[in-house]
Amino acid sequence: MAASVFDSALFSQLFPTGEVGRLFTDTADLRAMLLVEGMLAKVQGEQGIIPAESADAISRATMEILIDPGALAKATGQNGVSVPALVDAFRTEMQAPEHAQYAHWGATSQDIIDTGLMLRLRQALALLEKDVCAALARLAEMAEEHADTPMHARTYGQHATPTSFGAVVASWGEPLLSLLGELPDLRRSCLLVSLSGAAGTASALGPQAAETRAALAKLLNLTDPERTWHTDRTPVLRIADWCSRVAIAFGKMGEDLTELVQSGISEISLDGGGSSSTMPQKQNPVGPSVLVALARQTSGLMPVLQGAAVHRHQRDGAAWFTEWMCLPQIVLAAASSAQQGLALSGALMPKPVQMRAALDGSLDLIHAEALSFALAAHLPRPEAQTATKALCREALDANTPLREIVARDWPKLDSQRLFDPGQQMGLAPTTARDFAYRARAAAKP
Repeated sequence: MAASVFDSALFSQLFPTGEVGRLFTDTADLRAMLLVEGMLAKVQGEQGIIPAESADAISRATMEILIDPGALAKATGQNGVSVPALVDAFRTEMQAPEHAQYAHWGATSQDIIDTGLMLRLRQALALLEKDVCAALARLAEMAEEHADTPMHARTYGQHATPTSFGAVVASWGEPLLSLLGELPDLRRSCLLVSLSGAAGTASALGPQAAETRAALAKLLNLTDPERTWHTDRTPVLRIADWCSRVAIAFGKMGEDLTELVQSGISEISLDGGGSSSTMPQKQNPVGPSVLVALARQTSGLMPVLQGAAVHRHQRDGAAWFTEWMCLPQIVLAAASSAQQGLALSGALMPKPVQMRAALDGSLDLIHAEALSFALAAHLPRPEAQTATKALCREALDANTPLREIVARDWPKLDSQRLFDPGQQMGLAPTTARDFAYRARAAAKP
């Protein structure tokens, strides 16, 4: 088994990460850091901090020079960070020492690493947003189409009262809709530039340090935090939390689908479900299982990442290293969840006939709550509940639909309406249509 399912050739189609996966490679990491170095030099050249000619040479070289990650491994192992080796290799490859000496002027490794990370996280959020929007568009269509399709609601895994399949779909999509609404503020407040120098004081950056940071933020289209955040990992935690909740939202969908395709009266079918190596009749809910597994993974990693946010003093190597081990897995899990969730939203097919058969096969016991309230119009509420329980026991003992017993003992009740699932779904159809309307609006490009 590979060290991570996300960079495994064998599991690449089971846990797909799409374009997000390419953002979490050594090459992407180095490219992002070189971009930061180039833009920093450009800003400092414009401000007269370093020679303009050198700034132009450095910024141009960062776009052209490619650094082999493997060549930096030994020094990175010694230094604990890749930036010193990266800067040395870059200066050598420039073959212009008179200009190269000004690369990385006044910055520290964490400035370059964290700012490069934010550039990659920005791209990751954009790609996740695209997949979530596409999934929402499909869920909106399904919710509206099946707003009035009755089925069992389930509580504690047991049949409860009637709902509609459209409302169930809406329950999968609502968290995703909320997550989309959070993105503008998340981008503004968490995608930050970092430029604070060795100990967060920006002393080596000179008297224009604040102006340099602001100009770099503008050039990179990141937010200027107007402070150092070397040891304040709140921006990273918030982005990771958003990603983990994407995985959890799709995980909920996966849990429900796993239940709904169970043997017996299967209320959902999955196009392209997995086959068994020995049981030809099976169509395993592979996609839903992946969603559940990814949700569990992110839920397990988030506490570790939160613990890593507690830094000692002005720099904490162990805490920082722990973040590196957790954060990519959380983001990639969200990306894989969005990819699988999008695929499943187009592959699942509800079975209205089987849903209705499941309702009709319950001896009408699913309508017990509605019956108790109908009886409350003729009896005190506690007595109505007691009478309903007695009628349900009789239906079970006699294996007779509840409606027949009620028609016999309570002919004044409107049994046709009382035992019609389509009349007992409450706000479920409205909920489904309202979600569909808002999801379509949010998913528009």
